[in-house]
Amino acid sequence: MTRRYIAAVIGSATADEALYSSARELGTRLVDAGFRVVSGGLRGVMEAASRGAHESQQYASGDTIAILPTYESGDANQWVDIAIPTGLQHARNTLVVSSADVVIAVGGGAGTLSEIAAAWALGRPVIALQSGGWAERLGGESLDGRRSDHVHGPCSPAEAVALALELVGLPKEKVAEFITS
Repeated sequence: MTRRYIAAVIGSATADEALYSSARELGTRLVDAGFRVVSGGLRGVMEAASRGAHESQQYASGDTIAILPTYESGDANQWVDIAIPTGLQHARNTLVVSSADVVIAVGGGAGTLSEIAAAWALGRPVIALQSGGWAERLGGESLDGRRSDHVHGPCSPAEAVALALELVGLPKEKVAEFITS
């Protein structure tokens, strides 16, 4: 069996209805496309993406992973399958993005900004959703000269998943199959 790709969903710990809905749709679409979803495991965007992942017809136990800032696995939202308590607080942000093949940012404040910067420094592809916050502000931007690419987007959830599939190396024909199905 081939290892499944992991998408980190990073973003706002609080989410209004529109942001929650976008992150939830993203989670569903990621699992539909064969990804597992890793996040910081708390509320807001993290909860919405985990919940959406559970709503996918392709969902299987283990598809939602949380790398928690605390020492308590019970701090994870109810949609997390695997909770990894770290006690690292914001330092856990690096673990979230380093565990992923692709990083998708949804909204976000300072914590999300630090995750985007860490993903960039680690060479992970970063996709920004049309969602306000740092995600949308950095879509299309290059953070510095160490990479020849840029933060992709801003995109809709569907566009972000199609792009994620391309960025992890799926042939364009396979991506097209996913988009048309």
